[in-house]
Amino acid sequence: MPADTSAPRHIRLTSHAGGHGALPIQWGAATPAERGPVVGTTTKRSHRNVIGTHSGSYSVYRALAVAAGALSREHRADLTNTAPTDAIGPYPQWTDPGRIVSLDPWGATVADVFSNELAAGYDIRPTIAITKAHVVLPEVIEALQKGRLKPDGRFLLPGGAAQVTKAAIEPVWWLPGVAQRFGCSEADLRRVLFEETGGMYPELVTRSDLEVFLPPIGGQTVYIFGNPRDLANPEVELTARVHDECNGSDVFGSDICTCRPYLTHAIEECIQGAQRGGVGLVAYSRKEGRALGEVTKFLVYNARKRQVGGDTADQYFARTECVAGVQDMRFQELMPDVLHWLGVRKIHRLVSMSNMKYDAITGSGIEVGERVDIPAELIPADAQVEIEAKKAAGYFTPDAVPDTDALKQTRGRGL
Repeated sequence: MPADTSAPRHIRLTSHAGGHGALPIQWGAATPAERGPVVGTTTKRSHRNVIGTHSGSYSVYRALAVAAGALSREHRADLTNTAPTDAIGPYPQWTDPGRIVSLDPWGATVADVFSNELAAGYDIRPTIAITKAHVVLPEVIEALQKGRLKPDGRFLLPGGAAQVTKAAIEPVWWLPGVAQRFGCSEADLRRVLFEETGGMYPELVTRSDLEVFLPPIGGQTVYIFGNPRDLANPEVELTARVHDECNGSDVFGSDICTCRPYLTHAIEECIQGAQRGGVGLVAYSRKEGRALGEVTKFLVYNARKRQVGGDTADQYFARTECVAGVQDMRFQELMPDVLHWLGVRKIHRLVSMSNMKYDAITGSGIEVGERVDIPAELIPADAQVEIEAKKAAGYFTPDAVPDTDALKQTRGRGL
């Protein structure tokens, strides 16, 4: 049952002490000073102005470190020399509260834009970090050896390392905007979040004045091939892929799906795009197993392989629904936010077959030109069932004729 919001609040039932001294947050304000900082500290509870805590998905590990005596509860991050290696924004989308509802656009620059508040003793922490890196993949080295890629010393080094700018992004949800994206009331969203997390965050139902939530879920990483500022220029060719996590394939090379082949193909396309004078982007979201989790995914693998007649395209999605109750929970409504944070207005080449992703991107006001299919030779033999099932369900292919009835039933699936 929903919590009785008329009941008196007790400090042991809530992680918020009342908000005396808390700074206000005005989502979508024109400047960071007007917007205000996101403060999820547990060290000075009166300063908290959000539900949840900093580093939401890792907060339990922080608690373990404190309990084990390895970390002082009073530790404050020293942000010296942690500034972004590249400037992102600000862009007009940052001040449109309907464009960005699931991340803090100012999250990479808190040490700068909220320096006065930090000096006043507020424990404000970045929710975005931007750095430089080399990406080394055997598939890219193979492409070099076969002549598909050529080193240029700028985007791709002779040894096969691609030079990138990358950003790690933690989720910061503005609850009124999230509710609007999903077509529900904010009250219903808060109640269900409270109930389905076992009452982990009482403020969801007791503190309607707190509109920002730091959810305990994985964030995302973006890899930029080329000049990050070019992402916001619709005149510069942008090659992009939005990829949802698949640990088994992405990391360990499992051949039951096309996730890693499509990801590495996208990286190759991004490198080539940057070498042509454009810019490449891979946005990687942690939504393992279609956001159903890896345990569910492996159970489905067993169910598919053991069914009468073996693993077949027509039962590919049905077996997932039998186990999980739903075929996919990677709803893409929040996905375009990272693109708007980067200032993207046009994607010239979208490396994806997913109509759900395409619809979410274009529906958010971003133009998409060419859509890039996965080459047939990159599809592992054991993944043919997956690809045929997705084609039958209406996934994009240059020569496919979608089954519109099946498409309506499979809107959340991504590739």
